[in-house]
Amino acid sequence: MAHNLILTGFSGAGKSEVGRLVARAAGRDFIDTDDEIVRAAGKPIADIFAQDGEAHFRHLERQAVARACADSNKVISTGGGAIVDPDNYRVMAASGVIVCLDATPQTILDRLESAARGGDPDAVRPLLAGPEPLKRITELKAQRQRYYAQAHCTIHTDGLTTEQVAQQALDAFNAASQDKPSAKQFDPSFVISTESATYPVFVEWGILDSFGERLGDLGFNGPVFVITDSNVASPHGERLERALRNAGVEAHCYVVPAGEASKSISTAEAIYAWLADHRCERRNPIIALGGGMVGDLTGFVAATFLRGVPFIQAPTSLAAMVDASIGGKTAVNLDVGKNLVGAFYQPRAVMADLDTLTTLSYREMASGWAEAIKHGLILDADLFRLFEDRADELMELQPDISAQVIRRSMEIKARIVEEDERETLGRRVLLNYGHTTGHALEAVTHYTELLHGEAVAVGMRAAAEISQEMGLLSPEAAERQNRLLMRFGLPTSSPGADPEGVLNAMQLDKKASSRTINWILMEEIGRVSVRSDVPEDLVRRTVEGICK
Repeated sequence: MAHNLILTGFSGAGKSEVGRLVARAAGRDFIDTDDEIVRAAGKPIADIFAQDGEAHFRHLERQAVARACADSNKVISTGGGAIVDPDNYRVMAASGVIVCLDATPQTILDRLESAARGGDPDAVRPLLAGPEPLKRITELKAQRQRYYAQAHCTIHTDGLTTEQVAQQALDAFNAASQDKPSAKQFDPSFVISTESATYPVFVEWGILDSFGERLGDLGFNGPVFVITDSNVASPHGERLERALRNAGVEAHCYVVPAGEASKSISTAEAIYAWLADHRCERRNPIIALGGGMVGDLTGFVAATFLRGVPFIQAPTSLAAMVDASIGGKTAVNLDVGKNLVGAFYQPRAVMADLDTLTTLSYREMASGWAEAIKHGLILDADLFRLFEDRADELMELQPDISAQVIRRSMEIKARIVEEDERETLGRRVLLNYGHTTGHALEAVTHYTELLHGEAVAVGMRAAAEISQEMGLLSPEAAERQNRLLMRFGLPTSSPGADPEGVLNAMQLDKKASSRTINWILMEEIGRVSVRSDVPEDLVRRTVEGICK
């Protein structure tokens, strides 16, 4: 390896300015491949595009990248589209450590417009010209995200000074280069690429034991802050702290009481004070070690402390792995309702150690399986058949098949999140199959009688019955669903629940949104649709049936 530091990322991410600062700090020469192209062509990049075409520009770019990467101990800034070319990527990866500088489309647009006002002739790139630059940036960035995800680490530059980004890039390079033949030692199970962030997801047995080394791959080498709860602290928190210490990583741990009551503003305030007291800086990651409550709380704290610090999801329950840890939803509760204060804030990575599932009760595992089965019902008939065929092995948590099914379920949710990160396009609403009735049952029983997955299982039975009554679903498919749920020990009714209370809870949701209830109904296993024309008398009959 030539041991270069190569910067990639979209135009406006700050590669050139950051590269110069890093080179100065490291005592290395700096090469900007765009500058080399301009020098070789004898004209600005805009003129190359206009007069010679993009194909010629890409030819010149391949030459510039190859020449730059053939050298040693350099800091190299590449053009925003360079890494898309597989030849460029191979040369870059063989030459050293690739660090991606990322930013939101709006931040990129603001930076480019500011540079253009300052007289930079290349600030408004040819590919961004047109009447809707923000839309073009968003589309082009989304197309390139999977290529940017090939970088050894990613730095999210929104809200950071150039000096802070340069320091993070240098830290990431040093961490990735130290005692490693390759900067990428751990391959992710899959990668999530949303409009706001790209990050890896690891689903394996024994992840906690190599957590320190994995942090290095992500570009973190400073103090880390672990937030967990009293049920998870022993043994998983102790195991994580031990692994971090063995890797030479300074770690601090904060333990909140187990239970939904800890997901509050007051708990967040206590954690803010603890982070400030321990001098947590914007580059120090916070690790959410626990179930959905810990993930929601930690994500909210990370999104708001110092206007945003990196955080890593380390889910320890099956429900958190297949649902809460994926998607970037963070929140705390208020006295008047759940999840009323929060933010969409994506983690830097999700690390799901399947070893942690061995300490869960049968009921907690079943609750998690309900969410995974739901993913098969709404989008993947093959996954649903796998649940049917291998149910006994899955309930015994046999390693190979469990890892396969959990990874697949997590990836289904990830793909929906990629398409509809902030629930604005209607795609992500499909994940609410079974939730219309399930949420109402949880509210009526004051969140004390049913685990979330259990309530969703009852809700899925209700949704299937409505689907069948409306002529959308065959009786055989509805029976397959209910039979599988019961095989995993999940309820399909809630005897003793007050039907009127359930109906009222649904109406409260309806009034809060000022529209009719949108039901997610099944048309066949693996395919659902959104319907708002479900007759009220059918809803009443169905709710009365599940409460018997």
